[in-house]
Amino acid sequence: MNVVTYPDPKPVELPLPDWLNECLIAYQSNQDSEDLSLICRAFNFAYQLHEGQSRKSGEPYIAHPIAVAGLLRDLGGDKAMIAAGFLHDVVEDTEVTPEEIEEKFGAEVRHLVEGVTKLSKFNFSSKTEHQAENFRRMFLAMAQDIRVIVVKLADRLHNMRTLEHLKPEKQERIALETREIFAPLANRLGIWRVKWELEDLSFKYLEAEAYREIQTLVAEKRSDRETRLENIKETLRQRLESIGVQVLELQARPKHLYGIYSKMQRQQKEFHQIYDIAALRIIVQNNEECYRALAVVHDAFKPIPGRFKDYIGLPKPNRYQSLHTTVVGLTGRPLEVQIRTLEMHHIAEYGIAAHWKYKETGGSYHTTLSEEDEKFTWLRQLLEWQKDLQDAQEYVDTLKDNLFDDDVYVFTPQGDVVALARGATPVDFAYRIHTEVGNHMKGARINEKWSVLDTPLNNGDIVEIITQKNAHPSVDWLNFVVTPSARNRIRQWFKRSHRDENVARGREMLEKELGKSGLEALLKSDPMQSVAERLNYQCVEDLLAALGYGEVTLNQIVNRLREITVKTQEEEIPAEKTRFSNPCPPASCPAKQSKSPIMGVEGLVYNIAGCCHPLPGEPIIGIVTRGARGISIHRQGCSNIENVPGERLIPVRWNPTEENGNNKTYPVDIAIEALDRVGILKDILSRLSDNNINVRNAGVKTSRNKPAMINLRIDIRDRQQLECVISQIRNLSDILNIHRVNSVES
Repeated sequence: MNVVTYPDPKPVELPLPDWLNECLIAYQSNQDSEDLSLICRAFNFAYQLHEGQSRKSGEPYIAHPIAVAGLLRDLGGDKAMIAAGFLHDVVEDTEVTPEEIEEKFGAEVRHLVEGVTKLSKFNFSSKTEHQAENFRRMFLAMAQDIRVIVVKLADRLHNMRTLEHLKPEKQERIALETREIFAPLANRLGIWRVKWELEDLSFKYLEAEAYREIQTLVAEKRSDRETRLENIKETLRQRLESIGVQVLELQARPKHLYGIYSKMQRQQKEFHQIYDIAALRIIVQNNEECYRALAVVHDAFKPIPGRFKDYIGLPKPNRYQSLHTTVVGLTGRPLEVQIRTLEMHHIAEYGIAAHWKYKETGGSYHTTLSEEDEKFTWLRQLLEWQKDLQDAQEYVDTLKDNLFDDDVYVFTPQGDVVALARGATPVDFAYRIHTEVGNHMKGARINEKWSVLDTPLNNGDIVEIITQKNAHPSVDWLNFVVTPSARNRIRQWFKRSHRDENVARGREMLEKELGKSGLEALLKSDPMQSVAERLNYQCVEDLLAALGYGEVTLNQIVNRLREITVKTQEEEIPAEKTRFSNPCPPASCPAKQSKSPIMGVEGLVYNIAGCCHPLPGEPIIGIVTRGARGISIHRQGCSNIENVPGERLIPVRWNPTEENGNNKTYPVDIAIEALDRVGILKDILSRLSDNNINVRNAGVKTSRNKPAMINLRIDIRDRQQLECVISQIRNLSDILNIHRVNSVES
């Protein structure tokens, strides 16, 4: 056991890796440097804070930060990254604040620590919402400093290495998130060694039986495979040296287990049918020798048509460069050969960590994303569309799709390369060039031939977009575009194009809620302008438009207005302005217990009005009917009671037992205006199902190039449940408007 002492009241008694042991000894011996001081102080601080804490494995908790810092050091991380590796859990697991981190270690380390800190101190309504918010904050932090995600990947990698100590259900959840989010992130950043290990570790816990089977099969064939590859390596080495190509390294690389399994699943083949489970890598001095080596490989072995890729001339977005070719080897089996320079190999292994960019600002250094840095286009696009996706599940699903690095490379007529997701169409291409190009797109030519707009683009296509001043997006485009940025810009256009209708709809909703009298004066008043600003809109008209297409709710506006004008404590349910008032307010009514859902009609025949479908939690009024139906219960403000004589009105209210947990349901009609795309009704019904809400009937009306109109009758428990489900549906990206259908707007 290494025992290291340093200028601190307590010595460290812990087995330490050699590199850290050497750092602490040098620090103790006053062989001081700025880098050494920061790293050692961060370790000392983390050690003291985590003292007494243990991991699920039983080992001291500090072992995890030490391992994370070591991984970051191996990846070439700087002093701030290594310090953040030691400190990445202290804000979450101890009483230390980010301000204290900054005071002791500087703003740079604080930023990295905050970027990787989990959101365990926040409350969310679901695991999906927690996960979505965690990812949103992580990507925002990445945009400011890309090193954040490298620290996070190191943290996740060590957690995956020690996952066996957790419960099976937690193992599966973490492994699935790792495979769907963090492994593709490592791929996007080009850190292949981290990506492969994350995938294999996830594979081990998600498909344990298949993992063990492939692991055994690969081990059994190792001897034959190594003999065969040694013969090929010797053949190529001799030929390359004979033409003067200096081979820096010639190595056989076995494919990782999950890669083999994925290929078996994708091609529906058994293990014995997968021949290229290993690749041969040739590392030479420069680009010219890469192409000369390729010629030697193709001369020595027969190349397989269609299996050559030039990532040197056309690098991947994560800056990966190499020549890939597949040939038929000495035994008649296919063999993949990769050819690259030493610099390319370093970038392939370490990705973004191989070429940090620093920008000096006020004496401190930050890794930044420059606008012209093409390798981070995917991150900038991700940040663009994540602001528009409010639904947590949709955000997480879209994130997973966007992270997988399966790009297609096409060209503009000027020869510029544009990388798009696999399956992208000319419409995706147009919006990638510029929003206005997409909004005014009339047609497209692919390789100088007119093509339909939903044609999938292929590598090497030359795409020309034809625009027209009066052209505009079509709702149909949403059914085939694949990039989130194109989809969101189409949605935004439809929202803007319906602005006048939305403003009128918003004005009408406010009029029904607050009354027509004095509304115009109110809309021009300072309090209403203050409401708009508090809800992040520049003017009242913008606020009305947002109300019209469902970006804000009527309750939000009424509540903010009450706060500003009355300056009283906000009530749970806004007071409804009507010409009727209840002469028997709840506070003065007898405390007599009643089993009737409606108090004030005990012993009388009554029915819930079908015109406005009142719900528990809403102000109601009773009308004495002329027939044998007794008392008809309406919502206050219902248009059908405007002309009813006062003597036929009776004060009633909901029984508190009905408002607080009764499982009885009431029918409610809602109307939804949505962009017409495949699956929109399924998404809406899924949200209702998640809330255990029954759908009595549903109707959909569609028209060409117009939004779809969806009418639903659902069973609702109370007003709170209705507002909750309307909010969830409204947050779906393709919803333009949703409102309650009856004589009173919800």
